[in-house]
Amino acid sequence: MSLVRRLASQSSVIFAARLFGAGLIFVAQALIARLWGAELLGEFLIVVASVNLISVVMPLGFHTVGTYFSAEYRARGDRRQLTAFLRRAYLHVIVAFALFATIGPMILNLVGLGQGTVARHFVPVAMLILGTAVVYVNSALLIGMKRPFAGFFADTLLRPMIVLAAFLVAMATSVAEDGFTAMLWIIGTGYISVSLVQFVFVLTSIGRVADTAPAREIESGRWWRFALPWVLISIATDFFFDIDLLLLSHSLSREDLAIFGVCARIFSLASFGVAAVYAVTLPDMFESEARADRADFHRKVGEANMVASLIALALFIILLVLSPFALQLFGPAFTAGAMPLAILCLGLIVRSAFGPASLVLSIHDRPWASLPAIGLGLGCLIAGNWLLVPTFGLMGAACSALVAITIWSFALWLTARWTAGVDVSILQWFRTRRAAAAA
Repeated sequence: MSLVRRLASQSSVIFAARLFGAGLIFVAQALIARLWGAELLGEFLIVVASVNLISVVMPLGFHTVGTYFSAEYRARGDRRQLTAFLRRAYLHVIVAFALFATIGPMILNLVGLGQGTVARHFVPVAMLILGTAVVYVNSALLIGMKRPFAGFFADTLLRPMIVLAAFLVAMATSVAEDGFTAMLWIIGTGYISVSLVQFVFVLTSIGRVADTAPAREIESGRWWRFALPWVLISIATDFFFDIDLLLLSHSLSREDLAIFGVCARIFSLASFGVAAVYAVTLPDMFESEARADRADFHRKVGEANMVASLIALALFIILLVLSPFALQLFGPAFTAGAMPLAILCLGLIVRSAFGPASLVLSIHDRPWASLPAIGLGLGCLIAGNWLLVPTFGLMGAACSALVAITIWSFALWLTARWTAGVDVSILQWFRTRRAAAAA
């Protein structure tokens, strides 16, 4: 099967699972907004954003490069290095969680959040943070070992099922606040259970990796050289809207924050369809680079980029038509998010067209090169929110996000072009096609 067909088939299955899971999440969020009010939905979205940002830091970047190194060690038959990497990643999670559980409440008090949502529900939120961090590491390793379904499904299917089930159980509580607390406890307990089951899949997958590579010193220095920049890249890119929601929590009302949060979750769902393409093709791209087959590497980058761009365009059209109806499920006030959502989805097309620059820079041993462009993008987001949100509200927040995504996508493409000599944009696909036709 050609790479394009395999990418389309595997990423379609993964995205279909994500779509189904997102449907469950949207049902749960719509029910929260309808039955408990938009303010509690806003509180829930703040909890989710906080959980995502804290848990992504706990592995100290090792989950962000887990797919890269597990793919490399699998390709080389180096089970010893892979096992050492796995142990180090989980150790980071355990130590970081112990620190968070010990000093987390004190830090929240110091920054003035001692009475905030996270502080009021600290224990169940901490449980959810631990489960999420473990799933991040599990998923990265499984994807690199060519088990993408086992890697993605814990977050795409099981987590939404737990959220919806938790709400359905908790909604029996007569007081909304008490029901909200009970829901967080159920979600935290359920997600830790899911992370442990997925961890068993990781252990069984390790046994399938060949152990034929010659023994050599554990590459901990190399892991850190990639992990440190990639934890910053991951926070700024994968959790861009979690950062944005926390920034906007001081300038938007809880109702507007809930509307923008729902739009951001829909955008994140759409962007997952694009991310799945690159996740599926990463092991193949690495194998081409390891063989020093530049033509094959460029071909795979171009084909992955073309599939990702087509998916992004299709998702933009679908959301442009259907988003008003989807948002109506949350209540009449949420239809105000239809145009901001359309603006956000333009950013998905922009990001897909410019290609996976950060990933390619890391494959070419330049992981730090992505940071200036990402810093520029976050700076533009903060400035845009400050300039546009007070006057234009939701539309200002969406335009600010689009400008930031466009600027950093262009800057990353330019960085990859200059430092690695690779055009990671959609133009690479046309260039490869012309070369094949000429041959």
